Amino acid sequence: MNCNYLERILTARVYDVAQETPLDIAPNLSNRLKNKLLLKREDMQSVFSFKLRGAYNKMAQLPPDLLAVGVIAASAGNHAQGVALAASRLGTKAIIVMPVTTPKVKVDAVKTRGGEVMLYGETFDEAYAYARQLEAEKGLTFIHPFNDPDVIAGQGTIGMEILRQYQQPIHAIFVAIGGGGLISGIAAYVKRLRPEIKIIGVEPIDADAMSQSLKAGHRVKLSQVGLFADGVAVREVGDETFRLCQQYVDEIILVGTDDTCAAIKDVFEDTRSILEPAGALAIAGAKAYVEREQIQDKTLVAVACGANMNFDRLRFVAERAELGERREAIFAVTIPEKPGSLRQFCDCLGKRSLTEFNYRIADEKEAHIFVGVQIKNRADAAQLMETFEAQDLKTLDLTDNELVKLHLRHMVGGRSPLAHHELLYRFEFPERPGALMKFVASISPNWNISLFHYRNNGSDYGRIVVGMQVPPQEMEQWQAFLDTLGYRYWDENKNPAYQLFLG
Repeated sequence: MNCNYLERILTARVYDVAQETPLDIAPNLSNRLKNKLLLKREDMQSVFSFKLRGAYNKMAQLPPDLLAVGVIAASAGNHAQGVALAASRLGTKAIIVMPVTTPKVKVDAVKTRGGEVMLYGETFDEAYAYARQLEAEKGLTFIHPFNDPDVIAGQGTIGMEILRQYQQPIHAIFVAIGGGGLISGIAAYVKRLRPEIKIIGVEPIDADAMSQSLKAGHRVKLSQVGLFADGVAVREVGDETFRLCQQYVDEIILVGTDDTCAAIKDVFEDTRSILEPAGALAIAGAKAYVEREQIQDKTLVAVACGANMNFDRLRFVAERAELGERREAIFAVTIPEKPGSLRQFCDCLGKRSLTEFNYRIADEKEAHIFVGVQIKNRADAAQLMETFEAQDLKTLDLTDNELVKLHLRHMVGGRSPLAHHELLYRFEFPERPGALMKFVASISPNWNISLFHYRNNGSDYGRIVVGMQVPPQEMEQWQAFLDTLGYRYWDENKNPAYQLFLG
């Protein structure tokens, strides 16, 4: 198959619609990492993503009779735009089935390029199943987003360009993984010609289907996937992409949401371009790799694979980027309720800048402070915490506490003497019309809501935290409610942030 893929890539028909994108150095990030980081700028394609390469290569090779009937695809957005553009160029019609959680910017872009959009399901898998059903009913040709040799070969032209554009030693190429088509094509080409170059995949922690599959030795289907990086939100990778990754990929690095947001900010500072979360995964992976391996003076390539960012998400990205860059730490500090305590607390802070400060008296003896502090790095945060502790100020580092990051820092309130039998839970639901109301309507009228916080962050999941007064004798009904609701949830009753500031 090696020779087959090499030939397929060398003869792929992509340049009718795709451009050879630049391989640009990221100067600021390179200086910080002490390595040369090159960005393969697939965000500069006409559809702001690499996906048009594989889609066009597949469709350009279809027999005329099949093209005349039309094509169908399932996509979270970028593949959809590629198929719509290719169909327009080739004079055929394209139906695109997209999950209802797809950002509006991607839906509108597909329509603009002439594609007929059908919104179905909350995940790629549900949209995919419906598209295959329509394929059979209407006699259309299905254009797979990743598990097709012609699609893989089209994406592989990126690897061909990288090696042509940079003929000096490359330590590693970092590539985002959803279904695996992009990394499979790049790896099949690069490993054939330059086997010494590491091919490193990058996946979100909550959408790691390829990583789990490679560890298990067979394809693993995830029960659910995180949708923040919607472009790689795939529950099961393809059999062909899995085979190629088994053969060619050196390792996979997993990154979190905060790290991805930080990478978006890094690329913006170097290029003034705003990548979508999936598009920034490779950069986040490169940063994590450098930190882990402590390498210097190497050349690294990261594929910036997409820039179809929904504008509404930028607030969330900006907030979480500071945490991902380790530029902000969040603490809960308990101080004695006596004169001079607040001054003592401020002396510990020194000249550090605050990002937020909330004070709440707890009782006659002590008070709790919720504080965000600008830091240089995690070592700086640890040093500050030691300073507090040395002054007998009990301190908790809440920087990685999801309840805090998503809700508590945006809330007002505190303890309530009326909140008897209160339970605190976090919920996650698809950000779509009616989802929040469905939750509220499903709550038993016997239970009183004592706390509720929802904030639209422009992400694909809505996130709420709820305090619910449930009588002890109704705990079985409460558990039944949780089991049948269908939304992900977390029990936060033992979360120290809740106990300090809300409980």
